[in-house]
Amino acid sequence: MKRVFLDANVLFSAAWRDANGLLRLWSLTGVELVTSDYAAREAEINLPDETRRQRLQQLLRHVTLLPHPAAPPPLPSGVRLSPKDVPILQAAICAQAAVLLTGDVTYFGPYFGKCLGGVLVLPPAEFLAAG
Repeated sequence: MKRVFLDANVLFSAAWRDANGLLRLWSLTGVELVTSDYAAREAEINLPDETRRQRLQQLLRHVTLLPHPAAPPPLPSGVRLSPKDVPILQAAICAQAAVLLTGDVTYFGPYFGKCLGGVLVLPPAEFLAAG
């Protein structure tokens, strides 16, 4: 089973409306969706209304929610991220995820298609297109 870590922006986007392409992630076979409590909390606080927050909670029922690692690993050499993104990569590495899905083009974009600490960083559309 392939472990796929969801960044906060993926959770946020999936919860934004009830009919969107990201929801396909929840129906994939052979995939375990995981995230951290940090990412889930970040997605939730940025959703503007109760309907979307409830939708997020429904989605999270089908995602393995991991606590933020007590002793997070250092970032791989040469990797530069914003302070809010560092815990996302650290949690994905600690989760031993095969893939980190993120829509953050600004900070993670330079790493799309690259392995960081054993985790392949991809935008959701590319992951879904690969099937």
